[in-house]
Order: sequence, then structure tokens, then C-alpha cells
Amino acid sequence: MTVPEDAVSTVLVTGGAGFIGSHTCVELLDHGHAVVVVDDHSTSSPAALDAVQSLSGRRLTAYRADLRDATALDAVFGAHRIDAVIHFAARKAVGESIAMPLEYYDINVGGTVALLRVMLARGVHRLVFSSSCSIYGDGGGHPLTEDDPARPTNPYARSKWMCEQVIADTVHRHPELSALALRYFNPAGAHPSGLLGEDPRGALHNLMPYLMQVAVGRRPRIEVFGSDYPTPDGTAVRDYVHVVEIAEGHRMALERLRPGLRVLNLGTGVGTSVLQLVEAFAEASGRKIPYDLVARRPGDVAELVADAGRVAGEWGWRARRDIGEMCRDAWRFQQLHPEGYPG
Repeated sequence: MTVPEDAVSTVLVTGGAGFIGSHTCVELLDHGHAVVVVDDHSTSSPAALDAVQSLSGRRLTAYRADLRDATALDAVFGAHRIDAVIHFAARKAVGESIAMPLEYYDINVGGTVALLRVMLARGVHRLVFSSSCSIYGDGGGHPLTEDDPARPTNPYARSKWMCEQVIADTVHRHPELSALALRYFNPAGAHPSGLLGEDPRGALHNLMPYLMQVAVGRRPRIEVFGSDYPTPDGTAVRDYVHVVEIAEGHRMALERLRPGLRVLNLGTGVGTSVLQLVEAFAEASGRKIPYDLVARRPGDVAELVADAGRVAGEWGWRARRDIGEMCRDAWRFQQLHPEGYPG
């Protein structure tokens, strides 16, 4: 498909059919960018891209490919005049990464290396990288700033930290590159329309999809991993951010790239425990959410909450949607897709 002549720019979105990637595609299309997606659909559905196009009223171009396949990736760059890349494609589950560390390093780090090679060969010098708050490790009871040290506790977090280091070294060698790594905290919610949301393929690893599937009757109950953390109710505390606002952050990052690598947090600064989220989702859905308290999950930490003051001061980006709105939007998506995306 040809790119519209009036497009602001052409953006390659790796992992564009995933939860955050698909919402970012809507945000980009709504702001006049042309979008090209590369996704292998190992953990996502092509139906998400149909929803993206329905919501935006605009077309995108999609390729099914593994990012590590240099030939396939180079062909995508050859078919389009790519102006910038937003890189989401990765495996992202803490527990799974402990069970299969080599796969995580291969996919996450290897995919990033392959992408950078093709970008440099094709003269594409603008990159927004989907990083992670997990790099910080245990928050230690205070909101985390970009200046806090990296203390990753599991292969997933270490793979993201390695990717940042790979990008930093590449930028140092190729100063024409401009890169932003966004360390966002826990994405949640769905597009307010209910047409686009979180529907992971295969095993579930995040709390919100568990809650959604229990509420809709696809699963009987959830497991709460750890009830003896040093937190107010003993369960892990996280900073949940509405996925639409994270998508907005990626679009804003694209418009603010400058030479070098910068790292910025995206978060609300408000911590929510597992049991508080269970209660909030039960209220939003009007359904009881049965749960079992079980042992801590290896690699998890007690608390991760953001200090997002830097991005607020520099860009004016602030998270405004609260946990209740995230739960209501997620529930709307689940009601409209009780079995997930079709196909």
C-alpha cells in the first residue's frame, strides 16, 4: 500500500499488534502519521490491527515477520521510506523469562540488534524504544526517578536494560542517531470505545487480563502472588498507567527526538496494590473476583512507583486517568470481546 502524500511521517512500529503497540498505532494515525507494522503475532492477534483501522478511519500497512529475520526486515525498509521507528516487539513476562532466559535474550536483545543494523544500513536515525520500569528492581518504598540505579532482578528486566545499553553504545558510535527510551510502569485499561484492548495469546502473565477473564467467566479465580511483602496489605504495589496515555507518550517522544539517547519515565506516581486492583475491578465490572493468596513469584519485587516529574516538566505529559477508569475501559473491551479477538 502506498503512503498518503500528506502524511506527517512514516513510522515503523515493531510489535504494533500488541497491547501498547496497537494503541500507539491509533495515536499515530490520529495525528497524521503513516504507519507500517511488523509483528510476528506470536503473542498478538492480527484482529487488533483491524480494530486500529476501524477506530482511526485510516489504513496501515502490516507485515508478519520475526524482527530477527534481517532479510524480511530489510525488505520492509526497502518497500517504504521509513522516517522513524517505535520499537515494542519483545517478550515481556517476568515469570516466563525466568523459565526461558535464553529465549528472552535472543528475542529482546537479538531483535533490537537486528533492528539497529537495518536502520543504520537504510539511513533511518530516529528511534523510540519501549523500555521498562522493571530495570529499577525493587523501588525501595519511594517513587523512582530516571537517576535511580538499574537493579534488574529477572531476565526480562535485564534484557530491557541490555537493550538500553546496546542503543547507548550504538548512539555513541553513530552520533547521527536520535533515541528515546521510555521506561513506563504498568500499562492497563483499553481504548474507551471498547474496540481495542488487551488480549494476550497463550498463557497469561499480567494481572489485568486475569481479572478480565475471571469477571467474564473464562477463568474461575486468580492467584495473588505474595501476601507478605512490606506493603500496606502485604501484596505487591505497582503504578498502573492507562494504555491510551502511554500511547500518547510514545507519539510525543517521536516528536521530541534529538541526537543521543535519553531515558524518561511514564507513570502516575500512585501505587496500587494487587488487592486494591482486585477491588477496583470488581466494582467496575459488578462481578465478584475470587482469588487465592499463594507464594511470591520469583523475580517479582514489592513496589514499583514512578516519579514522572521530568517528562511532565519537559513535555507537559501527565497521566490523568485513574485506576477506576482503567478498570472500566478494560471491562468494556472484555464485554465486547468475551472470548478475545476473533480468529
